Order: sequence, then structure tokens, then C-alpha cells
Amino acid sequence: GVAMTCHALGGHRRDEGLRMHRDVYHRSLNLFGEENRHTLIEANNYAATLRDQQHFEEARSVLRRMMPVAQRVNGTCHLTLAMKKIYAEALYLDGAATLDDLREAVTTLEETERTARRVLGGAHPLTKMIEHDLQDAQAALRAREGDVDPIREAVEAMTAGDAQDDP
Repeated sequence: GVAMTCHALGGHRRDEGLRMHRDVYHRSLNLFGEENRHTLIEANNYAATLRDQQHFEEARSVLRRMMPVAQRVNGTCHLTLAMKKIYAEALYLDGAATLDDLREAVTTLEETERTARRVLGGAHPLTKMIEHDLQDAQAALRAREGDVDPIREAVEAMTAGDAQDDP
């Protein structure tokens, strides 16, 4: 709708789109409650916009609250899978992501990919997007873990050197 158009236009309009998504989400919460399908869809849209604008912590916060509700109300469906995908993206796309965040993103996407394959099928577009995100998250995790390899090797070399020095 209008909020998506504002987001796509960028700049000031993007901020306006974010405000509109936030307002629609909060109005839905107040009018219909958190278990209403409309509210869950708006939570998903708001979280996606937050992710797109790199407000990763806020996106994760919305989804931490709403993913369990969506799962309880709808079971495993397209919407709950989409929420988990966006949550994982908000973890691994965050430049401030910790090693634990990256591991959580990979684990979330592995579980979500298996579930999407079972529920939606391997050819479904959402399943394909989750597979792609899983590959990206795994690459981010490998790269981050690789950051510690030189340190680990140096410590092992020092430890091996110490062992050789002992009589």
C-alpha cells in the first residue's frame, strides 16, 4: 500500500513509510489485539521495513514478541515462516552481530528451511528465499569464525612452544 510505496521512494518518504507501518501495526494491536491475523501481518510488514532500513534490533524486538503469537494462532504457515526468515535476516545482516547472533541466525534458518520444505515444498518462492538466506548466513558465520583462526593458530603455536620448552 501507501507505506510500501513511501518506503520504495527512499529518503524522507522512507521515514514516512516506516512511521506508517509502525502506526498501522500499533493501531492493529490496539483495535484487534495481538492474536488477530491482520495484526500479525502488520507486525510482519513493520519488521520487514525495520530490517530494510537497518533498524535490526527493533525488527528483532517486534518479531520476538509476535513470532510465538503467530505460531500459536496460525501454526506453521507462510506468515510464521516469513517472520522467522525476517528475524534471522535481522540477526545476520546486522553489522554489530555477535558470533552467537550469527549462530542463532543459521540455526533459525536451518530449522525454517526444513519446515518450509515440508509445509510449502522445495519449489515454493519462500522456501527458495530461505535457502538463499541460509547460504548467506552460513557464509557470514564462516567469515566471522575465520576472524579468530589466526588468533587460535597463534595461541596453539605458543602453547606448543611452551610444551617444547618444558624439560
